[in-house]
Amino acid sequence: MSDLFQPNTPDAPLAERLRPATLDDVVGQKHLLGEGKPLRLAFQSGKLPSMILWGPPGVGKTTLARLIANTADAEFIPLSAVLSGIKDIREAVERAQHTLQQSGRRTILFVDEVHRFNKGQQDAFLPFVESGLITFIGATTENPSFEVNSALLSRARVFVLQALSEADLAELLERARVNMSPEMALSDEVKEQVLAYADGDARRLLNFVEGLFNAALTSGLTEINAEFLQSTMASKLRRFDKGGEAFYDQISALHKSVRGSNPDAALYWFLRMIDGGADPLYLGRRLIRMAVEDIGIADPRAQTMTLEACQIYERLGSPEGELALSNAVIYCAVAPKSNAAYMAYNQAKAFVAQDKSRNVPLHLRNAPTKLMKELDYGKEYRYAHNEPDAYAAGEQYFPDDLEAIQFYVPTPRGLEGKIAEKLARLRELDAQALRAPKKK
Repeated sequence: MSDLFQPNTPDAPLAERLRPATLDDVVGQKHLLGEGKPLRLAFQSGKLPSMILWGPPGVGKTTLARLIANTADAEFIPLSAVLSGIKDIREAVERAQHTLQQSGRRTILFVDEVHRFNKGQQDAFLPFVESGLITFIGATTENPSFEVNSALLSRARVFVLQALSEADLAELLERARVNMSPEMALSDEVKEQVLAYADGDARRLLNFVEGLFNAALTSGLTEINAEFLQSTMASKLRRFDKGGEAFYDQISALHKSVRGSNPDAALYWFLRMIDGGADPLYLGRRLIRMAVEDIGIADPRAQTMTLEACQIYERLGSPEGELALSNAVIYCAVAPKSNAAYMAYNQAKAFVAQDKSRNVPLHLRNAPTKLMKELDYGKEYRYAHNEPDAYAAGEQYFPDDLEAIQFYVPTPRGLEGKIAEKLARLRELDAQALRAPKKK
């Protein structure tokens, strides 16, 4: 075990005591830090670009930023977008200018939760990134395509960090055990529950383990078993393990209650999982899936409502945001159900995967050039808006060597009932057009 994990500051929080000092001590992110991988190559080159570190909480964004500063022998200035404003940005820039003048050292400016800065605040970095005065590193849990303005994004390289795997967390758990109490033993069941609770978040794991070990050491234990874990940390572990059988049983029950149009049971399972510590946004994503798969075009508003419920939760957090999600649960449960679009997608996907490559018919091709027009691209195409009821009856849209296939079969429920009536009417117009004698 590296001396890194036996620091000289025993009173520091466990997460700080175990913070890596070298790339080789970092747990996880092998796709970025392994030999020959992009972030390691950037470290080794000494030519570090401005960058955005995008990933879920507790995966090492701040740690990597500090390592970058140490490796580059640069001044490190951390800012939190939650607590900082334009004044703090100006002070950081002045400090960077002073450092460059006094010692010739560059400055790495690290902004945690950069997505919380508004456009004007993000723009304030641009001239100093352009001039090379600062190397900008932003950390975010949100998609930078939406949350970081394009000017800043174009000047930074985005590295996507992943949630830690169970193997990564197990390695970190062992480091924590050695640091806290090398003599302490953990039963296999305790390890499984602790890793499940961490859910890919190293900080969450270390904070939990620190509390657990402190309780065990105070009690004079040399082994932590499942009974002690439940008695001391039950309020954190709650009633199921993320990733455990009970978790998936409950999400299955929620999905089937929504599909079965039972709003009361759906609400029960939703709140059981919230009470058990499930990530509300995970449940929100599952609700979006239910709206797409089980409601579909019978009521397209379900997709909109589930998406908006997730956005409301992101704005309000708990507990207020959970009400928006519960509204979506009830709406999805009472909405008309159809998996017709879902089945059509699967059937069309399977057909395309096994079918040969077929040419686009000439009349469906665009003809932006004279040569294409001479080759009959777009010839005899019927512009639907110029036809009765904006429908070109009898027109062929499949490849010439493929008979029309019906993938989508709407149900009589909800909006799909009207869609079914319309498609039946259009198909009768097609049949009439095909029976009519051809115009010479």
